[in-house]
Amino acid sequence: MKLITAHKILISTAVVFFLFFTLWEFRNYSNSGEAWAALRAVLYALTSIGFAVYLKNLKRWYK
Repeated sequence: MKLITAHKILISTAVVFFLFFTLWEFRNYSNSGEAWAALRAVLYALTSIGFAVYLKNLKRWYK
């Protein structure tokens, strides 16, 4: 296995991880109405999007 393959697997896992946390925090927000849970959900969603964009553009840098 090449190092770039392992890197792609780890970044993909991070995307799924942060998507899960986004849904978890939105559920916490809907149950409690806590504003900090909504803020965390938005931050987790932005982090997941950032990792997804990085993963999509990764093949431009390493061929």
